[in-house]
Amino acid sequence: MAKEGTPFIAIFLLPAALFFFLHWWVAAILCLLLAAFMAFFFRDPERTCPVDETLVLSPADGRVVMLTAVDPNTADSPVQVSIFLSPLNVHINRSPIAGEITDFAYKPGAFHVASRDIASIENEQNIVTVKGRYFTVGFRQIAGLLARRVVFWKKKGDHVAMGERIGLMKFSSRMDVLLPAEIEVLVQLGDRVVGGITVIGRLKP
Repeated sequence: MAKEGTPFIAIFLLPAALFFFLHWWVAAILCLLLAAFMAFFFRDPERTCPVDETLVLSPADGRVVMLTAVDPNTADSPVQVSIFLSPLNVHINRSPIAGEITDFAYKPGAFHVASRDIASIENEQNIVTVKGRYFTVGFRQIAGLLARRVVFWKKKGDHVAMGERIGLMKFSSRMDVLLPAEIEVLVQLGDRVVGGITVIGRLKP
């Protein structure tokens, strides 16, 4: 479990203990159920990630809700792959490629529903660039209506392995991945992806 989940579990476990002591069974059971949900939400499963540096992995669990060229008028435009995370998805994020974090920026903003396209532009987000051996990939951790905080554990200049844990997003949120023109996109709208496991792109031959 991610350490960030500890306060959320404790905030329900402590009153649950008090309610049990007072024999307020319904309130106690409700608090226990909420604590169990928090433990479920902040789960951090072990995963065996591919190591092929010509591949791009999904940095998050969820559903592909956007697949579009950033600039449709440019032949070599990057492609944006947007992934929506529901409260039931694992919210730990992973590096899509191995390489160096060459840029990181925090952008304050709004909290639109993360499944809406406007969230990529206006919502609060962390913007990250990773330079790999063969190409560079950018991604954005985007807050949603419920996810009021996006957490990034790394810093500019750090080197990350393919599929390495790099942060998390609290509650429902969105992850945008910007794939350069030399990458063949391997997912489609509506696809379910798994962070650190699903291959969303590969270097064109």
